[in-house]
Amino acid sequence: MRSDARLKAVDEIATTHLFDMAVDLAPRLTIGDGPLGKRVYFGAAGGSFAGPELRGEVLPGGGDWALFRSDGGMALDVRLTLRTHDGALVHMTYGGRWIVPPELREDIADPVKSRQVDPAEYYWRTAPLFETGAKQYAWLNDIVCVGSGYLIEGGVAYQVSRVM
Repeated sequence: MRSDARLKAVDEIATTHLFDMAVDLAPRLTIGDGPLGKRVYFGAAGGSFAGPELRGEVLPGGGDWALFRSDGGMALDVRLTLRTHDGALVHMTYGGRWIVPPELREDIADPVKSRQVDPAEYYWRTAPLFETGAKQYAWLNDIVCVGSGYLIEGGVAYQVSRVM
């Protein structure tokens, strides 16, 4: 039941798989405690992505300017450059949230145990956007995506889906 007569029923939001991505990370740089929380930079050192419509590599030089909030959550602020298998460059940005339950935070902070924690035990979601001048990938400029993240050996990984 809609409380405002101007509201309409619209199609449910659907998604389709765009690609899976592994990002290798450089050693973290702790910027420190600021007015919004603890800022940490996780530099991208490389990686790869592959899906039905595009594949390639994650170039070094981007990263996540993560903010660890006082409530234990983490706000992501990521900028990456992707190079497709045919040489096109794609700018990828995304914000997001990584929420780890208090009882798992000690394990997540441990370099060995963190990779053993089931990603279903925490909430790590992103909203990627893309920008490119490559004609064959211009469709990326007009889509919105969602992603689910998790830890892997040497970095992080994402399953990215296009919102239809």
